[in-house]
Amino acid sequence: MEIYHSKYISSHTKLSQCPKADRPEYAFIGRSNVGKSSLINMICNNKTLAKISSQPGKTQTINYYDVDDIWYLVDLPGYGYARIAKRTRLHWREMINDYMCNRPNLQCAFLLIDSCVPPQDKDIEFANWMGQNRVPFVLVFTKNDKKKSHNNKSFLKNFKEKFLEYWQDMPPYFITSSKLNTGRDQIRNYIGGINEQYFDYQDIISED
Repeated sequence: MEIYHSKYISSHTKLSQCPKADRPEYAFIGRSNVGKSSLINMICNNKTLAKISSQPGKTQTINYYDVDDIWYLVDLPGYGYARIAKRTRLHWREMINDYMCNRPNLQCAFLLIDSCVPPQDKDIEFANWMGQNRVPFVLVFTKNDKKKSHNNKSFLKNFKEKFLEYWQDMPPYFITSSKLNTGRDQIRNYIGGINEQYFDYQDIISED
């Protein structure tokens, strides 16, 4: 799937404020400083789409991006950043939970995992929460070009071992590098495949 244009639409703190649920959308989430903005910009081939910051916890709202007037890419706040006030973290959690459990056109959540660090409990916990709440998700291992990632060559094996303590099987996953564009086409094609099914189903409904 090719992407021709993408643009920022709006930011929201409540599900009720989000754009009309009239097209498929895909949410991106992960621990703070996991490389989410860089990944979003790589997927959309737009270096200025999502603002990249060296300060963790910068994303604080549900951010909407329009892609080719066909689907929405949604940037969610990161989790696991201890320097954010407890009250703010609680608000983010409630906002994310409400969005993921009640947004009818959410097709898939992309859970970003930092390949430079050992398996983190918070990542597994969030994956388990999505499973318990029947939120469809895939894994995206980021920063594969980093030296730390190369020194941690067993990161995928270690993560699988940890993940499979709770799950029977691994969900689909992608290995990515925003610097080298690794994984870009695979993620685009995955979204494109879901979009085709979504619109085919909408055509069937409209015919009925």
